[in-house]
Amino acid sequence: MRFAKNRLRTAAATATAVALGAAGLAALPATASAATAGLNVQYRTSATGASADQAEPWIKVKNTGDSSVQLSGVKVRYYFKADSASATYRFACSWAVKGCANVTGTFGTLTSPTATADRYLEIGFTSGAGSLAAGTDTGDMQLRFYQSSWQPLNQSDDYSFGAAQTSYGSWSKITAQLAGTTLWGTAPAGNEPTDPPTDPPTDPPTGGATLFDDFNYSGYSDPRISANGWNVRSNSGGPGVPGATWAPENVTFATTGGNSIMNLETSTAGTAATTEQTEVLTKATKFKNGTYASRVKFSDAPRSGPDGDRLVQTFFTINDLTAPMADNYAEYDFEYLPNGGWGEPANILYTTSWETYNPDPWQAVNQHTESRQSFSGWHDLVFTIDGSSIKYYIDGQLFGTHDAAYLPERPMSINFNQWLIDLAGQTSTTARSYDQQVDYVLHIKDQVLTPAQVATKVNAYRSAGTTFQDTVPSS
Repeated sequence: MRFAKNRLRTAAATATAVALGAAGLAALPATASAATAGLNVQYRTSATGASADQAEPWIKVKNTGDSSVQLSGVKVRYYFKADSASATYRFACSWAVKGCANVTGTFGTLTSPTATADRYLEIGFTSGAGSLAAGTDTGDMQLRFYQSSWQPLNQSDDYSFGAAQTSYGSWSKITAQLAGTTLWGTAPAGNEPTDPPTDPPTDPPTGGATLFDDFNYSGYSDPRISANGWNVRSNSGGPGVPGATWAPENVTFATTGGNSIMNLETSTAGTAATTEQTEVLTKATKFKNGTYASRVKFSDAPRSGPDGDRLVQTFFTINDLTAPMADNYAEYDFEYLPNGGWGEPANILYTTSWETYNPDPWQAVNQHTESRQSFSGWHDLVFTIDGSSIKYYIDGQLFGTHDAAYLPERPMSINFNQWLIDLAGQTSTTARSYDQQVDYVLHIKDQVLTPAQVATKVNAYRSAGTTFQDTVPSS
């Protein structure tokens, strides 16, 4: 979470075009029977060259079953071969009958790479896309994706690409799922789209060094905060508005719904001198592979005063950059921008996995997934790091999978902060304040838990009356 990232976002945002929504999270409705469900994917492309600035998979999804289907339960995957191991991609929707704001696009990595596919673009729908009656289709969805660097794409070795497909027709090299069941298409060998797994075990594995904190404290000066390994930041510096204060007194604690809640308040009256940001982080950098989880409440509107500031609300892990482009740097972020920023005009959520960067001249190596819609409210955030990938989950659903090239080489700290990118989003000198709330944090060393297993683990701590535990050894 470094100030230098602002420059990356600004540069990348100039290449980002049309908005997309968040991943559809609804399950198969009770009115849709798996026995009678059916989907068909029609595909065409307007970028027919083997080499192109961007891929343009235009798609229609048809309900071939005999009952209505909620589009929020549909996932469509287009498979392709990355142009290099470090290549990152961006998705855009140019036009859609259902509305681009209701169409989502995230990128994932295949577990069994083939000669024609090691990545996929997963297309989903928000609840705003509505339903498909039997026999109807979504209508035209003019979609595209491109390298973040805007280097040309080689489409000739992409599994789902069809150079001759210049008008819509059924295309079995694109798969479609309904509530986790594949109803159309054939994935590259060994890569049936079953992630998250079907019926994962709900009991978490036993053992494993653990950090759990329910944030049950009386205030920022409670001596147990430091004793439990946390630092409430007061020192100056980035990220955020130059000259702003990091104000520990603006970190407060309260009980809501029977749970203790940590609140991070960030406030400003439109000047650096009046800007107060907040951050809470572990003093130890001892966390590496395993599962990280937190329940966080993002806010779109200020608690008081005029709205519009370019705010960043976060949950992340990080270690220090020992030298420009050092390959032992690591950072893994959930970042929510309720009012946009970094070139984005409105709310957007990023998950980003960092390999390294050079602050001057700016150069960055990372991979990210984004979703453009409101995430105001409480969300269960989980990310897992094992020996092969980094996976991010939101409210129990897979949000993004990032490549092994971005795995950490050294342990990290765990952090929450809320800060302002700049003061240009809202120029008023009227005081305003924003809240980000945190319910708990959990880390299980060297074990990958599903979101359901995380919930079981947290519930067990609370049932036992455990508000804090840290058995993670120092690195």
